[in-house]
Amino acid sequence: MTQINTYQPPFPWFGGKYPVADRVWAAIGDVSNYVEPFCGTCAVLLLRPGGAGRFETVNDADGLLANFWRAMKHDPDTVAKYADEQVNECELHAKHLWLIGEKPRIAELLMGDADFFDAKAAGWWVWGQCCWIGSGWCSGKGPWQSVDGKMVLGNRGQGVYRKRPHLSRSQGVNRQLPHLGRNQGVNRQFPHLGDRGKVPTGNGECARRLAWLRSYLQEFTDRLRSVRVCCGDWSRVCGQSVTFLNGTTGVFLDPPYADTANRTKGLYANDCEQVAHAAREWAIDQGHNPLMRIVLADYGESEMPSEWTRHNWEAMGGYGLAGNGLGRENRKRETLWMSPHCLESSNTDGLFSSPASAPVRVDRAQTS
Repeated sequence: MTQINTYQPPFPWFGGKYPVADRVWAAIGDVSNYVEPFCGTCAVLLLRPGGAGRFETVNDADGLLANFWRAMKHDPDTVAKYADEQVNECELHAKHLWLIGEKPRIAELLMGDADFFDAKAAGWWVWGQCCWIGSGWCSGKGPWQSVDGKMVLGNRGQGVYRKRPHLSRSQGVNRQLPHLGRNQGVNRQFPHLGDRGKVPTGNGECARRLAWLRSYLQEFTDRLRSVRVCCGDWSRVCGQSVTFLNGTTGVFLDPPYADTANRTKGLYANDCEQVAHAAREWAIDQGHNPLMRIVLADYGESEMPSEWTRHNWEAMGGYGLAGNGLGRENRKRETLWMSPHCLESSNTDGLFSSPASAPVRVDRAQTS
């Protein structure tokens, strides 16, 4: 069994739920089957107490994100090879354009072939995700396009955005992941890797950087060994055959926040302001099933039946909240809803030593 005791996502991601993973698992418990239809950084999965369960399935509609996790599962060394780059603005734009062009092909193959992955695309994607500032990476909604091998300004919504790379304390994935503090990053603070992110300098530095990166990514690979990584609509992994027909099932729903949440549009490469409503309806419908333990994350916009338990928590902030009184207040709107057959909230004590609001980070993986 492989267990990641503490967790630091390999890329910045808006709305990551690692600060409240303990709350989610306290509600779900040690179920035989776990499903995460909107996986993002896979934080809740990777912070499961005791390591992997019997059946685990993650999914995301973003083909480049799903491809990253599938490639990480099967070929982390090649992912590391393509992610092993310093920050370079020209390369950032060139790889961005390439990824946008390849995105439809990758998503189609991911959906049609359970064994398909593109390690090159995964490495370039995670490198760019760490170099990029704010939202828009690989969304395909920008005005810049590749025409005859040149980057030209075209029609908005058919290409990429053109931004300078993240230059604050960042040298790509292979040296130290970007610190998204004040005035730089996405809508939350992204903790340092600390000593783990430091690579010695001098002779052989390139080889040591790559060795460190391979070791770091291998921790995720070990944990993902038996996880089924799917790509497509969230509802495809919420049917009976994937959920309660496999026994007591925990489902963590973390859809893009709805239009009623009064949030910024375009925060995700595959953004949809309506999917949260459909996820909520499914959760309410399935919540009465004694074999289903469902936790739904939202931004305080939902009203759930009285038998559901509500847990409010405060996000740590970040770029979108800095210097903004309303933003600092909004981060308190984060909510978890627990379905009627979830375990009692008193079971939270003892699962984790850190409070739900505290950041956690990957230190090492244990294998037994």
